Amino acid sequence: MPASRLSRTPLPGIGVRYDLTTREHRNLSVIAEREGGRILNAYREDDPDACALSLRLTAGESEALIDALMPAHHSPNLLHTTDLGLVAERVELAGTSYWNGRVLGDTRMRTETGVSVVAVLRRAEAIPSPGPDFRLAGGDTLIVIGTREGAEAAADILGRE
Repeated sequence: MPASRLSRTPLPGIGVRYDLTTREHRNLSVIAEREGGRILNAYREDDPDACALSLRLTAGESEALIDALMPAHHSPNLLHTTDLGLVAERVELAGTSYWNGRVLGDTRMRTETGVSVVAVLRRAEAIPSPGPDFRLAGGDTLIVIGTREGAEAAADILGRE
C-alpha cells in the first residue's frame, strides 16, 4: 500500500495550507492561520475537490487535537527533537516581559540554561545568530536549541515580568 503524502503551500497574509493524501486516497487539509487558529477540511471520497467537512479550531482546540493524536511527544512550540536529547523550540517574548527592550546578553540565558538562541523572528523578518547586544522586543519569537529542561528554563527566564 503506498504511503501518505503531505504537501505545504504558503498562503500569503493567512498562513500555511497542509494537504494530506492518505494511504486510502482520502484528502485532508489543514490551514494553519498566522494567529494560531486552524481550519481542518475533509474531502468527499467520490469527489476529492468537494469538501465534506470543515471545522474551524481555536489554537487551544488545535493543541488538544494534536495531543490526542500524539500524546507523548507534543509541545506546540517544539520544532525538532534528536536522538541526542536536544530540542529546537520557539519561545515567545511577551510585551510585558522584563526583557522587553533589554539586550539578549543580559538574560544570561546560555549561562543559566545551556540553550543557544539561534534566531529571532520579528514580524516578517528572521534574524539569525543574534549576538549578546541584540535588543529584544515584545512579540519576538526566539528559536532556542538545547535540552528540554534548558528550553523550559529559557521560557521561564523570558516570561519574567
